[in-house]
Amino acid sequence: MANERHERVPQVQAGQPHGPAVVIARRAADRLRAGHLWVYRTDAESLIPREGEEEVAAGALVTVVDGRGIPLGTGLYSTSSQIAVRMVSGEAKMTRQAYLEETQGRIAAALALREELSPFSEANDSSRLIFAEADTLPGIVADRYNDLVILQLLAQGTAQPDLREVLLQTIREHFGDRVASIVERPDPRIRELEQLAAPATEPLWSGKEEKLTTVFTINGVHFHYDASSGQKTGAFLDQRLNYAAAASHARGVALDICTYQGGFALHLAQSCERVTGVDVSLAALEVADRNLLLNPRLKAQVDWIEADAFELLREYEATGQRFDTIVLDPPAFAKSKRAVEGALRGYKEMNLRAMKMLRPGGTLVTCSCSHHVGREEFSGVVAAAASDARRRVQVLEVRGAAPDHPEILTLPETAYLKCLICRVD
Repeated sequence: MANERHERVPQVQAGQPHGPAVVIARRAADRLRAGHLWVYRTDAESLIPREGEEEVAAGALVTVVDGRGIPLGTGLYSTSSQIAVRMVSGEAKMTRQAYLEETQGRIAAALALREELSPFSEANDSSRLIFAEADTLPGIVADRYNDLVILQLLAQGTAQPDLREVLLQTIREHFGDRVASIVERPDPRIRELEQLAAPATEPLWSGKEEKLTTVFTINGVHFHYDASSGQKTGAFLDQRLNYAAAASHARGVALDICTYQGGFALHLAQSCERVTGVDVSLAALEVADRNLLLNPRLKAQVDWIEADAFELLREYEATGQRFDTIVLDPPAFAKSKRAVEGALRGYKEMNLRAMKMLRPGGTLVTCSCSHHVGREEFSGVVAAAASDARRRVQVLEVRGAAPDHPEILTLPETAYLKCLICRVD
């Protein structure tokens, strides 16, 4: 989830309440009482260091108090992120040891939940294991790709040796020899915003031999995974059920815009005659082609085009190209609130051109992963595109992320993924 740098919060002298603590504005206190889990830097009115220290340390556990000094709980403090505090407990003055013990229990609970939500099978051997705030584990994300577990520690308070050890121990106890390696991967943008050093390139733990690559399977479709290359994986686990839903509605000639490494395209190839996957990254398309070779039973003819999505859509519309199925799955257009207006314009243009290119009765699968753009805003943009295109659009399914990416009702940022499956007449 996106962060931005802001000016530092003023430090105040220790005294009341006992530090380290953060005094927050009334509106922030109201949000926390309503169940939100973040304190933005603009709402942190003052910092109270621990006695004998001049500043609150990066990643420190801080007691959060309102303007009257009433404690609201404990959170992880960041010296650089727009999100100054991520709440970890409703209890005040939590020690690091207590936090680690609580975290161990929450990790175990998250892993047990995934056994229910996304049980391992030959057709689905991968899932999100830990989803940060959604599992009451802020700053921690973990994914399983077959026999690899990939960790991301995204906050100053979690990218610490003691927490890594708790994660390794708990994950190893849970999976045993079902996991070959546990690897930490950085998110370059978050690492910069949180001012974190890059993690080690070698696995945090390996079994019989060091392993960084695997083949994983979702919905019976196989994909390569390489923990040492790229910023993302080729199949986004949050789209797992949306891939399958799209395939169930798709037919004829299909176009997958922003295919990356072929996630939607290879699923569409189960039910379509021809599929074209488009991405601006040649390296991603090379992996998509390797993924295609892993799935020789797919019935469609599949090809890949390296191109800018907007430029290609304009060209296709101008030359009268027509499709029976179009998927739009762009990267996040709005990485901050300030970018929302431009993002909405981008979503509208993309959907408008896609609707104009669909044959009557065609299927449009349109997605947004920008958490700053809500469901209503996104649906409104698609509706505006339908009006301008003079097409009658029926919404067949309104979808979100797979269940292993649970949403928290009081933290709307966890409801970041939107997916509409539509019939365009």
